[in-house]
Amino acid sequence: MLGNSFAILVAFILYLGLMLGIGIYYYKKTTDLSDYVLGGRGLGSWVTAMSAQASDMSGWLLLGLPGAAYLSGLSTIWIALGLAVGTFLNWQFVATRLRKYTEIAGNSLTLSSYFGNRFRDDQNILRIVSSIIIVFYFSIYTASGLVAGGKLFSTVFGLDYTLALTIGAIVIVGYTFLGGFMAVSTTDFIQGIVMFIAIVAVPAVGIIVNGGPFATLDSIRSLNAEFLNPLTDENGNTLGLLAILSSFAWCLGYFGQPHILVRFMAIKSVSKIKKSKRIAMSWVIISLGAAILVGIVGRVIIPEVLVDSEQVFMVLIDDLLTSIIAGVFLSAVLAAIMSTADSQLLVTSSAFSEDLYKPLINKNASQNQLLMISRITVLAIALIAYIIALNPESSVLDIVANAWAGFGAAFGPVVLFSLFWKRMTKASAIAGMIIGGVTVFIWGKLSGGIFELYEMIPGFFLSCIIIVVVSLLGKEPSKDIQQEFESVVRSKS
Repeated sequence: MLGNSFAILVAFILYLGLMLGIGIYYYKKTTDLSDYVLGGRGLGSWVTAMSAQASDMSGWLLLGLPGAAYLSGLSTIWIALGLAVGTFLNWQFVATRLRKYTEIAGNSLTLSSYFGNRFRDDQNILRIVSSIIIVFYFSIYTASGLVAGGKLFSTVFGLDYTLALTIGAIVIVGYTFLGGFMAVSTTDFIQGIVMFIAIVAVPAVGIIVNGGPFATLDSIRSLNAEFLNPLTDENGNTLGLLAILSSFAWCLGYFGQPHILVRFMAIKSVSKIKKSKRIAMSWVIISLGAAILVGIVGRVIIPEVLVDSEQVFMVLIDDLLTSIIAGVFLSAVLAAIMSTADSQLLVTSSAFSEDLYKPLINKNASQNQLLMISRITVLAIALIAYIIALNPESSVLDIVANAWAGFGAAFGPVVLFSLFWKRMTKASAIAGMIIGGVTVFIWGKLSGGIFELYEMIPGFFLSCIIIVVVSLLGKEPSKDIQQEFESVVRSKS
């Protein structure tokens, strides 16, 4: 348990009260499924950028990445570089085209419905397959947020892990259930700001306390001369090509993350994307660099290696800051957790209601019925994630890595080819999704030799190959599909 728990508790209560208040406010303004899952395509530049990055950089930004840097030093920079490059490529090439295409292709509300509309899938095979993948991998992904929440409440208040996990789950589910997309995006905007301030301030204070940047560098070198070498691990062993590729390959995952892509779909207009990209990239580059710095500075201030390295950010806050400020900054950890878990729950619920329930169970479902099904799905997926998260030994970074690879390989190639290749066919989209998702699942269960390569890489590239081969072997898409593609390419807004 950290010190000054009462002050920290007060800060948590005030913060959570604000988040739940936003949820209640938007509950009254949510009237149909479009409002609930996409906010009526009304997001501005700042909210789009900050909510996209806050939902992307989940609890692992403040727990998982600093924990890895605390153990391995600057070699973790390859993950950060991969994420920064992936973020840029996603905003640069995917955001504008996806925003246009999802509106032109039947005003698609979800990634699954976009796939179905894009390829005129009257049998709903694409929607069903993609929805199953979303439900499967988001159940795992959401569990990482709940694990982070359990570690937070357990570390701060000395609670039993299961009780801490339960408290965090109730809070996250509460305002997602109530407010839907606008509540999630608005709170993500606030949480993105809180996360940014905390992740930058904590290492800065640590460096000052340690006597400045040069004194800190000297302290690090005296502890371990290899700690600041990006090409070696903490033991001085040279990183192999597989290790570097596996870390940098996180960049491939961005093209297939539904909770990030949905922000591109929801922005008010294409003209706002350029400004959003600048905001997002500034946030990402600074935040990733600061997260690594947290781990490195933490190794100087806490030289006795922590039993759980993912607690380094929280322990630094307790060691360096006064109780009130510590409470606010620890709320940033909660903000990071909530900002991703709520988005994942919302995307999963919309995929189930819009892409499974409506086409398979009740084709004539009213907007009120779909809205209620979405909210019930939030509860169901949260329960599955809660069960997965019950193991207190779970690693936030490991869970995220698996789910990130699953979405990146299953959806990333399909998204890219569907937006930029007119010749792509429905059959190839189905094959690409299945091959990508299954490869990640199987590869991740193997170990040793080449199987140490991050499962994202084989899954992503096998999916790309299958998409090209199946498309070229099949019939060309119909004339109306090709004309729609051309209209998206020509569209200026």
